[in-house]
Amino acid sequence: MTQEPHSHSDAFASREGKWAQEAEERISLFRHDEEIERGLAFGLQGSPTLVDKTIPTFSRGELPHFAGERGTFLNAPFMEDVNQIDDAEVAIFGAPLDSGATYRPGTRFGPTGIRRSTNLFGTYCYELGVDLREQLNMVDIGDIFTIPGSLEKSFDQISQAMSHVASRGVFPVILGGDHSIGYPTIRGLSPHVDGNIGIIHFDRHVDTQETDLDERMHTTPWFHATNLKNAPATNLVQVGIGGWQSPRAGVKVGRERGTTVITVGDVERVGIEKVVEVALETAWKDAKAVYLSFDIDVIDAGFVPGTGWPEPGGLLPREALNMVRMIAAEGLDGLEIVECSPPYDWAEQTALLSSRIVLDSLGSLVRAGHLGKKAAVRDRHAWGPQPE
Repeated sequence: MTQEPHSHSDAFASREGKWAQEAEERISLFRHDEEIERGLAFGLQGSPTLVDKTIPTFSRGELPHFAGERGTFLNAPFMEDVNQIDDAEVAIFGAPLDSGATYRPGTRFGPTGIRRSTNLFGTYCYELGVDLREQLNMVDIGDIFTIPGSLEKSFDQISQAMSHVASRGVFPVILGGDHSIGYPTIRGLSPHVDGNIGIIHFDRHVDTQETDLDERMHTTPWFHATNLKNAPATNLVQVGIGGWQSPRAGVKVGRERGTTVITVGDVERVGIEKVVEVALETAWKDAKAVYLSFDIDVIDAGFVPGTGWPEPGGLLPREALNMVRMIAAEGLDGLEIVECSPPYDWAEQTALLSSRIVLDSLGSLVRAGHLGKKAAVRDRHAWGPQPE
């Protein structure tokens, strides 16, 4: 009896790989072509010796990735007048603060470092079948004016910025900054959520003590955020906790308030699918919104050297990215990436992973249909769907 040769194509390649090939065909090229037209109009037609007539003399678009930096996240359109933020669906903005750092400083340069790292990326993700330039009306609105000498005044600035964006129904993406910003971001969001907020917090550290060095530092955001009336501690899920840097004072608070803590060991034992299931069930229980706060130090320190409190033994990048995708697919109402410290970074590794957390979250939200529905209507440089 002759055995039929085994083929992997039906059982393997017909899944994500084949699906992604077919998904790409359905994505518009409108914004891509528009960008080429803008480049030629504003950057002059390229040299006559160039065969590719879409190349301008001065870089005005995505290419080449090593030139043409505009200082925005993924080279997305910059919106100078934040009074017009209602014309966007997603707003990227930085919270350049490291006054809350208790060890390594430098996260005030995090927003700049993360934005710069996105020069490496295009707007299209093969596995997700998403092109943010074509599908998401996203803008970069710059950085919050923080006050290096005053945490509390900086917190007020951050809360006001978050409130401004959220009050206009725009999805906020905050580039930190140290993790002390977790409190003022939730404080700014909470008045605009008609119900409870669940928080999914990726970190190696619990960050739930009341004070550190007599102040509200980057080790304290969730003590104060869960004091807000609609951000109960029972809706706080912390993933990746462990190691030798979680103060007992913070552990005591979590135990007393009923937070849910999932260690890296838990992830290893039960797998990322079960961890995500528990995280979503807990964060969404009786909640109207879920916020993602991702501390880049949750990833093993060998992959993210540029952070304030590197802790060996954390998540693998692939584990973290897959969990973020699954969580975002169920819907989010905002996200922040914190603790990227470029002065300690090597080869932009930490910044690159930080930007991937944001990109994969947004891509998953678009793929699942939570974002990608709002077209720009004002006469401006815009990404995303075309107005009807």
